[in-house]
Amino acid sequence: MKKYMNTSFGLKDLGKEQELYGWVAKKRNHGSVLFIDLRDRSGIIQLFIKDEELVSQASAIKNEAVIKVVGEVSKRETANPKLLTGEIEIIVKEIELINNSIDIPFEITNETTALEDTRLKYRYLDLRREKIQKNLILRHDVVLATRNYLSSLGFIEVETPILCKSTPEGARDYLVPSRIFNGKFYALPQSPQIYKQLLMIGGMEKYFQIARCFRDEDLRADRQPEFTQIDLEMSFAAEKDVWEVVEGLMREIFKKAKNFDIKEFTVMDYDEAIRLYGTDKPDLRYELLIQEITDIFKKSSFEAFKDQMINALVVNAADKYSRKDLDKLSEYVKIYGAKYLSYLKYNNQELSGSILKNLSEEEKEALIKTLDLKENDLVLIVADTKKVVKTALGALRIKLANQLELIDKSDYKFVWIKDFPMYEYSEEEKRFVPAHHPFTSPKQEDLDKLLTDKENCKSRAYDLVINGYEILSGSIRIHDAKIQAKVFEAIGLSEEEAKAKFGFFIDAFNYGTPPHGGVGIGLERIIMLLSETENIRDVIAFPKTASASDLMSHAPNSVDDKQLDELGLSIKK
Repeated sequence: MKKYMNTSFGLKDLGKEQELYGWVAKKRNHGSVLFIDLRDRSGIIQLFIKDEELVSQASAIKNEAVIKVVGEVSKRETANPKLLTGEIEIIVKEIELINNSIDIPFEITNETTALEDTRLKYRYLDLRREKIQKNLILRHDVVLATRNYLSSLGFIEVETPILCKSTPEGARDYLVPSRIFNGKFYALPQSPQIYKQLLMIGGMEKYFQIARCFRDEDLRADRQPEFTQIDLEMSFAAEKDVWEVVEGLMREIFKKAKNFDIKEFTVMDYDEAIRLYGTDKPDLRYELLIQEITDIFKKSSFEAFKDQMINALVVNAADKYSRKDLDKLSEYVKIYGAKYLSYLKYNNQELSGSILKNLSEEEKEALIKTLDLKENDLVLIVADTKKVVKTALGALRIKLANQLELIDKSDYKFVWIKDFPMYEYSEEEKRFVPAHHPFTSPKQEDLDKLLTDKENCKSRAYDLVINGYEILSGSIRIHDAKIQAKVFEAIGLSEEEAKAKFGFFIDAFNYGTPPHGGVGIGLERIIMLLSETENIRDVIAFPKTASASDLMSHAPNSVDDKQLDELGLSIKK
């Protein structure tokens, strides 16, 4: 009987003959006997070979070869508690080499020291590591739980096109040239945004999709050029309706994947998140709040504090930071635009530090009282524009939490961030652009600000953040053609341009569009959190490098002139 080495193998099978298949993970030759660790997806089992002829035959087999063995289940002299099959071994009677292996380029273990580029070049070997396989199985389980849960609520899974029209949605499109229509291009979807809204207009009411998305943008540890969204949309829905569905899905996923019961979903305004945490992706597993101290220095003679926003972080760790350590923190905040980092220490009811001589007695007393300073407190201050202050201290907050081990790694904190700005100003384009996308509905009370007060116009957009990661982004959508036209005008799209880019979508608004809203959930980011890795490539079967290349298949690559001629293209030197 053919079997995987799973939990069904155990002492109950003693004396039974089994037929097994797998890879040679490791060999240990003890002269007259040979041990082999046989591996498949379900784990490892030990083979014991004592027949002289079989020992000779097996000794010639290399690691990572595929073999078939027939043998009897026996109890191990010394059990291995780290293995599911650690109490038994197989006394081999027959061995067959199915496919041998050449010397492998790196050791296939979870603790491999191989460089990531090497592992990506030989990704088919890297996939044999237990860590990567567990991540992919976890991904499967999360997708399965998602499909089952949303289906139980009456959502219908619908596939939307991969070849679609290029539309301005934020990131740069991946373009696909058309052979039939020379000089014209399809685009790969950045998200199914327009199509899922059209499904709502089409009366589907509740839609979801495990959707592939493509964005030609600069990469980082939690971003890939192609990624997967758990995408959903609902008709006749307000924010609370969408959130209720998402919260139920999160409870289902985290319970099944981690046996973790989510206690609560905090709700926070965007402005409050920026004020207290310096980011719209706050990690709530630790306090360490940014504190406002600008008013203390309104009459200050200290040149660096004049006409600036002044904020501080206070952490009870003055004794853990030397002058050298504080200089390193000062260099760190410069990455985020801060000119310098001022510091004060509070010991024996007195302040000391880099800016003490620049402070009046009144200012010192106000600081101690406002910040409620305690023995051994360290005060870190940034004075600059609002954007620089919040960004620098927000990043510093995370760095301090990691340095001082303030984070409970076993915990998960969920927070909805709402009331995002409708627009943000692009220095590159010298105009206001959508903060999320141009189909996001403004708040009802801010409709009059769409064109006249863009900086203070709020939207019905929302994100769900877990432990400092944005897991999903969504919004209530515009369903009124007049409001949609105003938004296009606000972002600089003329009526003609809007019609050229979105004509089919705008036309659909004329045929009874229901109120609707939804979200796009980053599947890989959820798997990253659940598998406790910070590298998105660990949860994708065949990922790209940080430069968007595939080291295994050598994509992207050149194509021959014949293919270019068929597409009516030439390469610009």
